[in-house]
Amino acid sequence: MKTQHLTTNQDETRALGETLSRQLQPGDLITLSGPLGAGKTTFVQGVARGLEVATDATSPTFVLIIEHEGRIPLLHLDAYRLENKCFDAIRDAGVTDFLDRTDAVKLIEWPERIADFLPTPRFAIVIDYGDNDNERRIEIIEKEN
Repeated sequence: MKTQHLTTNQDETRALGETLSRQLQPGDLITLSGPLGAGKTTFVQGVARGLEVATDATSPTFVLIIEHEGRIPLLHLDAYRLENKCFDAIRDAGVTDFLDRTDAVKLIEWPERIADFLPTPRFAIVIDYGDNDNERRIEIIEKEN
């Protein structure tokens, strides 16, 4: 199933992430694609709020993976710096352990950079710029099991 949304500010983008969080279960994998600065981390902040995460959800670009405690643990991976890495490098970065976790919701920003190593996500989110400065076009694709 595919739904399309238009948000006009960051609060609406966060609210959409929070709404999605109500459908999430431990073990779910969500991918977030879109250009730099489009709002992927903003969307993650909404998911985190919905999962009752008490810590700030920031981009893990330089640490790769951040784990947040919440009603359901939230694992947040930024694969931006993993492009063109071999399996051993991906494994050594902790990605396979990340993917093996069944007790947490797993979110991956920049999944296209490690697509060969990823299973099919439950939700694939694509965020792009809208026509106005703060608008975002957000497509949510729920994959069939």
